[in-house]
Amino acid sequence: MGITKSEIFSTKQNEIANFAKVLGNPARVAILQQIMKRESCICGDLATEIGLSQPTISQHLKELKSIGLIKGNIQGVKICYCIDQDNWNKMKALLTEFFNQNSNLQNECC
Repeated sequence: MGITKSEIFSTKQNEIANFAKVLGNPARVAILQQIMKRESCICGDLATEIGLSQPTISQHLKELKSIGLIKGNIQGVKICYCIDQDNWNKMKALLTEFFNQNSNLQNECC
């Protein structure tokens, strides 16, 4: 598989692709859903709640944090995570705009 030449695509196209890539893993979707269920930050219960090992959860949290969908802060010996509301809203706006596009196709194709 070739390397994606991200520099030839717009910033929006790259952002949409990056969000889609991160959301393309069901474990990450489950993690986001668990975090959103809470009214406060979540600290370490995810492995038990989702049913994956702690190292696996940690790797998924790292990916979600690197794209900015979650943020974490240290509380004692634990890192607590919550949704980064600004980036969450940005993702929702980008994806909504993308999915609300209409095809210019006037008749059936294929």
